[in-house]
Amino acid sequence: MAEPVASSAIRPLAGVRIVEISSFVAVPLAGMTLAQLGAEVVRVDPIGGAADYHRWPVTDAGESIYWAGLNKGKRSVAADMRSPEGQQLVQRLIAEAGVLITNVAGRQWHSYDVLAGLRPDLIHVEVSGRADGGTGVDYTVNAGLGFPLVTGPAQLATPVNHVLPAWDVSCGLYVALAVSAALRHRDSTGEGARISIPLENVALATAGNLGFLPEVMINGTSRERLGNTLYGTYGQNFTSSDGVAFMLVALTGRHFRDLTEVTGTTKAVAALAEAFGADFADEGQRYIHRDALTGLFTLWFSERTADEISAALSGTSVLWERYRSFAEVAVDARVVDNPLFTPLEQPRIGTYLAPGLPMSIGGVYPAAVPAPALGDDTTAVLAEHLGLGADEIVALTESGTVATGTDAK
Repeated sequence: MAEPVASSAIRPLAGVRIVEISSFVAVPLAGMTLAQLGAEVVRVDPIGGAADYHRWPVTDAGESIYWAGLNKGKRSVAADMRSPEGQQLVQRLIAEAGVLITNVAGRQWHSYDVLAGLRPDLIHVEVSGRADGGTGVDYTVNAGLGFPLVTGPAQLATPVNHVLPAWDVSCGLYVALAVSAALRHRDSTGEGARISIPLENVALATAGNLGFLPEVMINGTSRERLGNTLYGTYGQNFTSSDGVAFMLVALTGRHFRDLTEVTGTTKAVAALAEAFGADFADEGQRYIHRDALTGLFTLWFSERTADEISAALSGTSVLWERYRSFAEVAVDARVVDNPLFTPLEQPRIGTYLAPGLPMSIGGVYPAAVPAPALGDDTTAVLAEHLGLGADEIVALTESGTVATGTDAK
């Protein structure tokens, strides 16, 4: 029997305090990830909420499912961050915590230079749109990097934006990584850190790391639009006789041999290789002759139902999956029987299966914790973190410097 995992093991950042001033995806995702790892994350918003507080999708009552999803496990403080009094209060919270993550760039009052004067070992992580200081969001950054011109059907002449905000997600995880590394450095040296992460640089780095940019620099060629074809190897979508779409990938020689065997095309593929003078043991050769190979495989798929295809492919090493809608996935076993998802009673939203941290630690997945409503924790955080008394908090509330609960909306 496996030894039980200590609660401290699944909360490695327990004892760490972080203040988050943010909106939209990247930094909220970072804050939630750090909270799921055990940190106490206090999200500070303006009274009435930041620009993402009512972002779609929303419930029938207008509550943001989106906001609740990206702020699970945090505490919420609402403050008038336009007033000197509100700014000073938030500065004190940041100095007490010792870590700030933000994508509200360019605000002098919570800049590193100002805050480091209050807390010399401050860890300050700021996400900006572009490295030159310009503004940018995932979809505008993406438009300027080439990806929309190679996304979508091969015959299409217009750009196709991605649906997944890939750079926001990647950037958020970089922020969480940066905080973890900076905490390690501070524990070792006593030094803080000033870290800047431009969203555009995250996208550019990824384009460089995956070869999209070096391909132009070295070979003088630019990636072509391929539709659902997988570049550099064999991957393609197929449709069954009953109209179900599949994605299939054969990365290795074994994958490809199994594909030819299950589709009954081994001899035909061998003849094709001889005719082209190709070696299909080489994935590059499979990519070059992909259209001819797809022509051979398509007949097998088109003559079989989705269930027949699934049964046949399940007995092979071939990498494959049926295309599914979000509605199908939401009730699929990979969600309802997955320990990543646990029932969550989210106030104002309802009860649903919510993901926790998507990694198990000692076999345990840290479970999802409800997101707060705006200003839910204002009173408690001011008392616990700054030692303010009830009368002081009432005075701050009456002056409009902070708001609590329903008054924060």
